[in-house]
Amino acid sequence: MAGPGAPPLLAAACRAYGEAFGGAAAARAVWAPGRVNLLGEHTDYNGGFVLPMALQLGTVLVGSPTQDGTISILTTSEAVDEPRRVQFPAPSESSPLSPGQPHWANYVKGVIQHYRGGPVPGFNAVIASDVPLGGGLSSSASLEVATYTFLQQFCPDDGDLVAKALACQKAEHTFAGMPCGIMDQFISVMGKEGHALLIDCRSLETVPVPLTDASLAVLITNSNVRHALTGSEYPTRRRQCQEAAAALGKASLRDATMAELEAARGRLGEEVYRRARHVIGEIERTVRAAQALRDRDYGTFGRLMVESHNSLRDDYDVSCPELDELVAAALEVDGVYGSRMTGGGFGGCTVTLLVAEAAERAQQHIQVEGLGGNNAFEKKKEEAD
Repeated sequence: MAGPGAPPLLAAACRAYGEAFGGAAAARAVWAPGRVNLLGEHTDYNGGFVLPMALQLGTVLVGSPTQDGTISILTTSEAVDEPRRVQFPAPSESSPLSPGQPHWANYVKGVIQHYRGGPVPGFNAVIASDVPLGGGLSSSASLEVATYTFLQQFCPDDGDLVAKALACQKAEHTFAGMPCGIMDQFISVMGKEGHALLIDCRSLETVPVPLTDASLAVLITNSNVRHALTGSEYPTRRRQCQEAAAALGKASLRDATMAELEAARGRLGEEVYRRARHVIGEIERTVRAAQALRDRDYGTFGRLMVESHNSLRDDYDVSCPELDELVAAALEVDGVYGSRMTGGGFGGCTVTLLVAEAAERAQQHIQVEGLGGNNAFEKKKEEAD
């Protein structure tokens, strides 16, 4: 069950497992991808549309069941809070798990607690990931889905993929304290190679959108500004969106039009108005972008990416100077269709759509003009039909 980018990661995890657990070999290995969101930011918790694609970056989890009812987990990541090894009893009806310290373990504990099969046995496991933490590429959902997939190896559930994604989302809500939308878990569970995935976050319907033009590349650039979305900023924006929807008499901003928003502007505070303007516009942009991708109209797609970034910067206030500089540098390169911040914001990564032959040139230019060469890149060249 290793993924496309997993072999070196898998080898490292297996070595760490042997060292941590007395030289034993792991019985099972699973992998789940991170993601980059091409368009549709902060729309998922508003019942809107998103257009992510799965990455070759992901999380490997290797391990074996034990007979003593104890769960022992080691992460190889040096970027997480200490300790990097935790041990706790497998949950039961009378003794459920609860969140605590270290914070990274809450993502794993939440999935174990909300797992739909069971009962979950004791097990030893090692986690290894090459998704940058706080990079806006969904390291958390990758970890959650890898954990869920690992549990499926020992105590299978009913195989319902939507329910699997929802259980992982619930884990993040209740154990990690992050009121995220459904996008990240959905694309990690349902991502398809050579495709983006248009997700209707209200109906939970998904439509694969081919992304197989060999002349096209997607470039991900890390600002190296690590974001943390569990502070006040993310919940505040979610609350502002709910406030705007209520003022418009809507269940969510998915149901609102720009004309309705403008008519109600006087009843909304300026900040709440701008938050709603971003969401309503972003939902429309995402639907248009999916069609442009189907039509291979990359110029239109690129323009929509830039509009999205400007809206996230000016109306939603979730960009930062480093992201703005990276986008501006990318847009100076011939062959770039569009660029934008991706993920929740306050740091993380940008995503750039460009012709494949311009990718190396763009990397060099961004390094020189963007943040002084201190950037990490992930390049994905699309496969031919």
